[in-house]
Amino acid sequence: MSLGQRTLAKRVSVTGVGLHTGQPATVSLGPGAPDSGFVFVRADLPGQPEISARAEQVCDTAFATTLGAGEARVGTVEHVLAALAGMGLHNARIEVSGPEVPILDGSAAGFCALIRTAGTCEQPRPRRVLVVRHAVELREGDKLARLLPAERFAIRCSIEFPDPAIGFQVLAIEPTPELFERELAPARTFGFLREVQQLQAQGLGRGGSLENAVVLDAGRVLNPGGLRFPDELVRHKVLDALGDLAVLGLPLRGRLELHKSGHALHHRLLQALVSQPAAFSVEPARDAPDWQPHAAAGAA
Repeated sequence: MSLGQRTLAKRVSVTGVGLHTGQPATVSLGPGAPDSGFVFVRADLPGQPEISARAEQVCDTAFATTLGAGEARVGTVEHVLAALAGMGLHNARIEVSGPEVPILDGSAAGFCALIRTAGTCEQPRPRRVLVVRHAVELREGDKLARLLPAERFAIRCSIEFPDPAIGFQVLAIEPTPELFERELAPARTFGFLREVQQLQAQGLGRGGSLENAVVLDAGRVLNPGGLRFPDELVRHKVLDALGDLAVLGLPLRGRLELHKSGHALHHRLLQALVSQPAAFSVEPARDAPDWQPHAAAGAA
């Protein structure tokens, strides 16, 4: 069984609008050098500055995850990062012609389709994984984010809202590329109508619509087509968490447990992990699947 890194076989692009800025932008996914990880490029700025998808580059977690380097910023990176990592890739260059990655339909399905169109190829560099050695836990009121040692990557996530359209939802999954593409990637971002209106009043959510988000109001799903899964909302929370986890820069071997968490708590959990050298080790990949197995769905 090969344990090499993987990247995209060719460059592919899609154009859409940013969820918060409402600005049109094109995002292009292309091959990345071995050991480079996921690197964003602000193609519209002078010098085309690069921003590595690393925990230390996270500069904002309000309503989405934003990465920054110097004056350059790129927002709402979590869905494309989840797609790249979830589909088994390790390196990619992500060129964006604007300040925010297009939201597409609010899920990661469009990015998975791009990856399938591009195909993937193996690189002559061995994979490494970040292995959780000791538990790391953060609690904020009734919110929880915890990493535990485990033989392979797994995630358990629960959410709870008083609105009867959501209530309590829980999902436990050991994601492979196939499971990610089928069970998680189609799940859309969501929000309440009152929150959408408040965001837009603050100059955010300008690109949001029923075409790219699940909108709820007083126990009702306002989207004409309803939900894609009965538990679509917790599936999207798992999708977000996988995208946020990608800024570790390596596949993870461990168990992630979340309750009522969000981008900010995910980022603080990763900061807590990397600040404790005894809590993790970096090791060569092995035959047992880690979060990013070498055999990505649709791999060349």
